[in-house]
Amino acid sequence: MVSDKTPGPELDLALISRELWFEVGARVGDTFELVAKGGLSVARNNPEPLRALAQSQSQVGVDAREVNKSELSRLEPYISPEIEYGVHYPQDAQCQPMLATARILQDFQRRGGQVIPHQEVLSIEQRSNGLGISTSDSIYRTTHLINAAGTWAGEIAKRAGSDLPIMPRRGFILVTAPLPQYVLHKVYDSDYVDNVASSDADLQTSTVIEGTKSGNILIGASRERVGYDKSISVSVIKKLARQATSLFPILKNAQLLRVYNGFRPYSPDHLPVIGPDSKIKELYHCAGHEGAGIGLSAASGKLIAEMITGVKPFINPEPFSPGRFQLAGVR
Repeated sequence: MVSDKTPGPELDLALISRELWFEVGARVGDTFELVAKGGLSVARNNPEPLRALAQSQSQVGVDAREVNKSELSRLEPYISPEIEYGVHYPQDAQCQPMLATARILQDFQRRGGQVIPHQEVLSIEQRSNGLGISTSDSIYRTTHLINAAGTWAGEIAKRAGSDLPIMPRRGFILVTAPLPQYVLHKVYDSDYVDNVASSDADLQTSTVIEGTKSGNILIGASRERVGYDKSISVSVIKKLARQATSLFPILKNAQLLRVYNGFRPYSPDHLPVIGPDSKIKELYHCAGHEGAGIGLSAASGKLIAEMITGVKPFINPEPFSPGRFQLAGVR
């Protein structure tokens, strides 16, 4: 998704990654439900912040189209009639992440790659000819190692003798039973952008609603830093449901199929960490993308590959360097 990012390095990465995702789909021969369905950000009250954001995004290559009340109802027939202003982002795309992962792994194995699952990394040691990785089952040697452990990337860095200030940021998603196509785009409140960029540890919620190919509707989004607490919060679930039905009243009678939560890998400056460790030679990191991991993953992988193979990076890697934290001693 490019619509929820302000101009800067992350948006630059997102625009490139968006195009790369479609190349990946073409290469593996499966689109894993990848579709440019578009996004729609709406303002419930003052539209000026959303308008200003859209104008700044347009200047750096984002297709952002202001829409009035009549255009909103055309794009989303079931949206609340109280919503009078929004911005349509045709470039926003959606895929099925688990299906995408499966297809990419299958392609990787067809090309000779080996997948060794269910092993805990116990330690990573520097050796004269590279790195030694001790796991719960074996010992491996490699000349290059990529730490792409998501929320647990900080722990992996620690076990290598380095550090990364990656922290978990919990979020809940509500999933409805299959419904008619009530939601055509990814629709969200304009304050979602501010919530993503916030460094506040306390609970924040903002309406995000998206339909799927199977008919289920996904409802979010919440953010809070509570460590690795996976307990279910009924109050958060109720709040998300209230916000969703205020945006799409037709969902009031929708049956809730399930609720799940997870941890986004939070980086203190809200930029992903992509590049070589400043302390451990041949250790690379690719983490800290928070909720944008799927969207940014294609470009992030390309950037890491170019660094390792010595190809000139397609984008300036400095804003994403692990050294911005490690050299400054940030914890």
